[in-house]
Amino acid sequence: MNHETKISPLPQEGTFRFACHKSLPCFTKCCADLELVLTPYDVVRLKARLGLSSDTFLEKYTAASVEQSYGMPVIKLKMNTDESHRCPFVTANGCSVYEDRPGACRIYPLGRAALKVHEGLRAGESYFLVAESHCMGWNEGKKWTLRQWIMDQGLCEYNYMNDLFQDIIAGCHIRTINTLSDQKLKMFYMACYSVDDFRRFVFETTFLDRFYISHELQIRLKGDDIELLKFAFRWLRFALFGDRTVTLCNR
Repeated sequence: MNHETKISPLPQEGTFRFACHKSLPCFTKCCADLELVLTPYDVVRLKARLGLSSDTFLEKYTAASVEQSYGMPVIKLKMNTDESHRCPFVTANGCSVYEDRPGACRIYPLGRAALKVHEGLRAGESYFLVAESHCMGWNEGKKWTLRQWIMDQGLCEYNYMNDLFQDIIAGCHIRTINTLSDQKLKMFYMACYSVDDFRRFVFETTFLDRFYISHELQIRLKGDDIELLKFAFRWLRFALFGDRTVTLCNR
């Protein structure tokens, strides 16, 4: 069956009515046959939730491909091989990883467009409503402001981390991405998605002989995947594009 999707802008001060719960006949039907792209922050949250190493999570739950439009590796969540191709984390009672669900699931039924301005400045952003004809949540009476939805769904940290990622794959960098060698694409994949491998790269090679990292930051990088991912984004901007985001050791 074909479903209609209507996209409409949501002003910063706008409101909408929506609720999703088990009593709705469409409950979890949207969690099937998806092309669900995972961001690096999604991967970190999910692999920690499941108690898996990066490599194990990536092998079991994701499929990688190179996005032809800009040449970077893209990670998608593998759907089940059943007839409806359901998400591997959905159950009859809803999402089994709800507190750590991907940002794309978390923001629904909204969408977000962000434009990173320049070096760490907050992204300009706009939101829009994504009304799919099969979704009954739009008929519910619960009223939301945009800010209420962002806070209720825990979107602030996801938006922040995803904006750091967008700093790498958008803006002035997009012109050089398609020219990256296979070796640099592998570097990108490791730093963004395989944080355990990146941690070994930092601490078990000559990395610390070449780059200055304070003792305090080293401690955080050893024990905190999110801090490690933030550093990986900074290092990639240096390694791929020459941005002055990390400090070389004095020779």
